[in-house]
This record gives sequence, structure tokens and C-alpha cells, in this order.
Amino acid sequence: MSGHSHSHNVARLKESVDAKRGKIFTKVARAITIAAKKGGSGDPSSNSFLRITIEKAREVNMPKDNIERAIKRAVDASGEGELYELRYEGYGPEGVAIMIDIATDNKNRTLAEIRQILNRHGGSLGEPGCAAYVFGQDPENPQFRIPVDEKKKERILDMIAELEDNDDVQEVFHNLEVLS
Repeated sequence: MSGHSHSHNVARLKESVDAKRGKIFTKVARAITIAAKKGGSGDPSSNSFLRITIEKAREVNMPKDNIERAIKRAVDASGEGELYELRYEGYGPEGVAIMIDIATDNKNRTLAEIRQILNRHGGSLGEPGCAAYVFGQDPENPQFRIPVDEKKKERILDMIAELEDNDDVQEVFHNLEVLS
């Protein structure tokens, strides 16, 4: 019965769960830092952006210490590890418009990673504004959708999932509509 250690199996499961939680906490911490900078204050009572973001952090059970550390990073910003908030636009396979909101400390690295993911799946990164007309003021509800059948859907959804797995990506919007 070698290789069937209960503690080894538990450790492997815990590592997997911790890695997923860590990725979520990183994204939320970046959002908190940006919200604290945007609102101009580290006080949630006077900064509505920060208050909403802290509520989201509590929903994913982020520890209070991590929340406070992210706020402190924004308030005590000395230029080191500064976070940039960016929006990339492009097109995926079948002409699906994609808008990607990003929070990163290294613009060049993130741009290269996003471009590589899009190219690998048959998409392309566009100029600023190239896909904005599709989304208008509300990226959640695009003005029109691109209908795609089941076979082509897999390729597009793989690309979107890979984009969402990137640590720097905060949100991915698209105008994909799957035909049944």
C-alpha cells in the first residue's frame, strides 16, 4: 500500500485549495489598493469605492490583515510596486469582441502575456477603442452579440478562461452568444 499516505493526500489537496485562494486574494488585494488610491483615502467611511471592494473581499473570506495591508500599500505609496489600471481591447476567434480590465505592476510583462494568450487562440490585441463601441457604457451588456455554434464555442471559452486565470486580469468582457 505504498503511496497511499493519508497525510500526503490531505497536503496535496490543501496545496491546491491554497493556491486557488491565493490567486483570488491577490486579485482582490489589487482591487482594494486601486480603490483606496482612486477614492483618495484609506478610510472606507469616506471612500465608497473602497467600502464596496472591502465587502467583496469579505465575501471571499479574505483575512482582515490582508485587507489592511492592501489599504496601507495604497496610502503609503512610495512609487515602489505601483499598480497601473489598464484596459486592453481586441478580438477573439470568430470576431468576438473582448475587453480586458487589468491591474498590474508591470505594464510590459502583462501586455506580452495578454497578446500571447490572444494570439495562441486565434485572436488579436487591438488599438484602444477598437472594441469599445460594442460595449458602450455598460460592458456587462454589449450592444450586439456574436452567435457561435457549439464546436467553435470551446475554443473561445478556453481563451477567456486562460485570460481570467492571469493574476493581473481583473475582469474580462465579451459579446459571445452560444447557439443551442
